[in-house]
Amino acid sequence: MRSFPMFFRTSGRRVVIAGGGEQAAQKARLILKTDARLVLLAAALEPELAGLVADGRAEHRTGAITPDSFADAALVFIATGSPVADVALHALAKRAGATVNVVDRPALCDVTTPSIVDRDPVVVAIGTEGTAPVLGRSIKTQVEQMLDPRLGSFAALAGRLRDAVAERVPEARRRAFWRWALTETPWRTFRRGGEREAARLMKQAIADGGPDEGGQGQIALVGAGPGARDLLTLRAVERLQEADVVFYDRLVDPAALELARRDAERVHVGKTVGAHAWPQERISALIVAEARKGRRVVRLKSGDPSIFGRATEELEAARAAGLPCEIVPGVTAASAAAAATGDSLTRRGETDTLVLATGTCRAGDRRPDWAHHIRPGTTLVFYMAVRTAGDIRDELLRAGLGPDAPVTVAAEVSQAGERIVETSLAGLDRALRDSGITGSAVIRVTCPKTAALAPGQPMSRAPLAAVAAP
Repeated sequence: MRSFPMFFRTSGRRVVIAGGGEQAAQKARLILKTDARLVLLAAALEPELAGLVADGRAEHRTGAITPDSFADAALVFIATGSPVADVALHALAKRAGATVNVVDRPALCDVTTPSIVDRDPVVVAIGTEGTAPVLGRSIKTQVEQMLDPRLGSFAALAGRLRDAVAERVPEARRRAFWRWALTETPWRTFRRGGEREAARLMKQAIADGGPDEGGQGQIALVGAGPGARDLLTLRAVERLQEADVVFYDRLVDPAALELARRDAERVHVGKTVGAHAWPQERISALIVAEARKGRRVVRLKSGDPSIFGRATEELEAARAAGLPCEIVPGVTAASAAAAATGDSLTRRGETDTLVLATGTCRAGDRRPDWAHHIRPGTTLVFYMAVRTAGDIRDELLRAGLGPDAPVTVAAEVSQAGERIVETSLAGLDRALRDSGITGSAVIRVTCPKTAALAPGQPMSRAPLAAVAAP
């Protein structure tokens, strides 16, 4: 290393910025993240800097600049935008013994400003010694995605409780306390939005002289999205990396499972339309049983768990057992299909209502009145509809949709085997046979506000799209 990375205190100290333009404003934004006293040396200030002075967040000095202007400063930035002025001011600052950064002049810099990931009081600084600032920003983006936005608030809570831990928790148990607090139930509770509950758990553990070593199991119903693993949410990835056991469906792409902890147990519960090797009651009982052992359980579902994903049964089973259970939303098939075909599910002035319906019901249930929802200005999406595509087609034809209405069939959306077939409503069955598309699917019907209505019928003509994977 040619530069040593370190943090230095700014409380009660001055940071001086020489310059009043955009370069100076950029440095001011950075320093305003600290509690330093900001001093601006310039004859005039651009509007943003002038606003800081007006708000009392910075001091503006317009007189002659001398070495005394930089005396006792924690840090000096030279940012006039003029190479000649920058060199002259750098010389004055060095005469005062200041630590100096001259913008865009690495050779004149005692220090360089890193790319910063701010989760105050947790701060990550990324430096490339001035050689590759674009790379530094790229790494910053990756770290931003890794660190939960709530991390700083939780670290601050832990800091406030540190003295209490030292007083009440025996020294031999303190490391275990902090491991539990920072990686297990309190942190997971906090990051889900349960700030008060997390604080209560930690305070109770402090009062008890340490946490209950058994711990409480938790269940997360996690949406795996349509297939591509980069469409999983950050929270979904976090839950997979925390899980002790993952129960997953046949539609979950194996690449998504690779995001789970390497030592996590993986259980395929292979639910298939029309098959009952893994009835829902058995799956619910299994995830509850594992959570009762104190394990962190992920139920990984294709698409979004709350959209025809049988989340209700699993939520009710968890609540009946007194176990905490959360839903982590996923990208649903309707959204993924629209993205794959370059469409929008709604369109201003044409469709202002979105209806999601199922194409497959439980055995013995009466078939839904699909055409009932078709109204001008509505997008109607049927899930799990390949097996019932013929029935849906017939009902739409009876409802007034023309046989030549355009149909788009898409399978394995967002995955390497994605297939898109253009056909018509009348040719839907043949297109499905010829393409070999089977299994779960959604069918999208769009009825714009301008659609003509036949007397006694919901609609006349509308485009329709059938898309695979819920």
